[in-house]
Amino acid sequence: MTARILFAAACVAAPCAALVHAPPALAQEAAVAELRADPPSLEIEAGVPVAVQVTAHDASGQVVDVRVRVAAPRQGLRYNRTDGTVTGLAAGDWQMLATYSAEGTRPVVLRIPVAVTWPAIARVDVRAPGTALYAGTSLRLQAAAFHANGSERPGAALAWTSSNPEVASVDRFGNVTAHAPGTAVVTASVEGVPGEFTANALPLELSSMSISADRRNARTGDVVAFALDARDEADQAVTDAAVDWSYSFLPDDSIASPGAAALARDGKFVANVPGQYTVLATLGERTARAVIDVRPREAVQEVEVVGQGLVSHVHSSDLWVFEGMDGRDYAFTGTWGGDGWAYFWDVTDPASPVRTDSLRLDARTVNDVKVAPNARYAALSREGASNRRNGVVILDLADPAHPVVASTYDEGLTGGVHNMFATDDHLFALSGGDKYVVLDMTDLANPRYVSEYNHPGSRIHDVWVHDGIAYSSEWQNGVVVVDVGNGRWGGSIERPVFVTNVPYPVGRTHAAFPYYQESTGKFYLFLGDEIMNRQGAAWSGAGLDRIPAPGGTPSVTSGYLHVIDFTDPENPKDVARYEVPEFGTHNIWVEDDVLYQAYYEGGLRVVDVSGELMGNLAEQGREMAVYKSFAPQGYAANAPMVWGGQPHKGNVFFSDFNSGLWAVKLTPKRRPVS
Repeated sequence: MTARILFAAACVAAPCAALVHAPPALAQEAAVAELRADPPSLEIEAGVPVAVQVTAHDASGQVVDVRVRVAAPRQGLRYNRTDGTVTGLAAGDWQMLATYSAEGTRPVVLRIPVAVTWPAIARVDVRAPGTALYAGTSLRLQAAAFHANGSERPGAALAWTSSNPEVASVDRFGNVTAHAPGTAVVTASVEGVPGEFTANALPLELSSMSISADRRNARTGDVVAFALDARDEADQAVTDAAVDWSYSFLPDDSIASPGAAALARDGKFVANVPGQYTVLATLGERTARAVIDVRPREAVQEVEVVGQGLVSHVHSSDLWVFEGMDGRDYAFTGTWGGDGWAYFWDVTDPASPVRTDSLRLDARTVNDVKVAPNARYAALSREGASNRRNGVVILDLADPAHPVVASTYDEGLTGGVHNMFATDDHLFALSGGDKYVVLDMTDLANPRYVSEYNHPGSRIHDVWVHDGIAYSSEWQNGVVVVDVGNGRWGGSIERPVFVTNVPYPVGRTHAAFPYYQESTGKFYLFLGDEIMNRQGAAWSGAGLDRIPAPGGTPSVTSGYLHVIDFTDPENPKDVARYEVPEFGTHNIWVEDDVLYQAYYEGGLRVVDVSGELMGNLAEQGREMAVYKSFAPQGYAANAPMVWGGQPHKGNVFFSDFNSGLWAVKLTPKRRPVS
């Protein structure tokens, strides 16, 4: 009999670490002396699954039936625990790591070399922006190389050439510049396979050109829109030309660095620091300009600590704050690696959170807690159950101070439930990082399976549902968008329909929060990375524990928040970010144009996200408040590690991995009287 294999890709989320140790129920009397792989090494082509079998053996060479953990580096390999196959994602020399660990013994480790090669290039596609090419202007082409199976070659080495450089030349980045009217064929080649674009350069003779802004005065972070009026000699508007946008800067403070003070792109401008900005539009030999005066945003507010529900004997995980059906306010918190405990708090007086009850589940970790919008039920996720059934525990909230277990559902959820999303009538529960399962919660005592969605070749970490659309965070695949009842794409709760995939090159998409901004009519997706290291950074850590023991040293993280304009689902645009150096993001909440970002050891960060968003929000004076939850009595003393935050009735509640439940309050900053 082969060893039972537990998959965990090279972990980027803290909870993955606990998968190293098998539950005591799997312990065998026979000692494991070695692990073997068949084949012992692999040479595979990217995109083609290949079977690999791992077995555990005792000192006499006999197979031992134990649970073995197999890990693969996410950036290069994907291991499928269901069918025991490995698929190459990127060319290179990689290693899979198989481990077996039993209490009181040293882990048995096997490294499995995997060499991945790329398939041959089948075609190269060249794409041009939707603008004409006029003599004296430039446009940037983009090219992508594809394999015969339709997959794209990442980082393809492109060689650009022009058939007629005197008419249109091209540089090594795909920038085409027209020098005279005429035609030239621009070619992008990868490994000898060409893709072509025919450049038709048109004559450009302008009689006038000017630009106007939608405002003359702005705050840092405000996006200013410009309109271009370019006329040819027949006084006809030229609307299809590629315009170069730039700016010059006169700072309020002569010490301010002008090099990274603003962004000017596609007729939009945003400033990071105060000053006078001259925005320039260049078309051929003509330039038009306009001056914008930018003042400080003055978004900072004061933070007052309201109360704390200290949890210092175990790590805390997620929280949910709500008004119960009895009219009082409650917060539910989970625990990570805490023997399955969940805690229930009355926070009607946020200055004095009172733990009203607790519940211990058959689990290692209660990673997620969710409460239905109508507060009728709650759900607790389970990971590391002794029987490996895991699943979700459903709580009846008729008495929210003392929830009662209504049922447990584990069918199809045996791989561990890391995250969930609750609506009044349905619960979306992740299953082992593979998919999400939808349950009908009409009868709390008997949850009923409705449907599921499993995106091909993807690992899922979280799901959030808005207006009948599910947004699931799937690491390298970014966000997967599915119609689960919106109906625009023909989907329903019984029949989910794939809408689109928004990949993100960082490859660490851990959480997504969809948000409709009423003031602009834009729909944004806030996507958070989760990277539990600072590999490659100048300061990558100082021997700090990734998961601190009691009294230990803090964790280190990295990653940031990406902002996608998803107003047109068929054309999502990466428009902004919120990046704070030397810290990493975790859970997200956006409400009333305010972002409540859990930034792990960077604390709870509150950010003004009103108006159109562009550039790095952290550099634009949009930060309203930062609170770092230093707790001398914490699991790791004075080691802030904010897991997630949520606004509720004028306060902001958040959970900290090392110190439990917190409540803070923001008030407008008092300005000096002049």
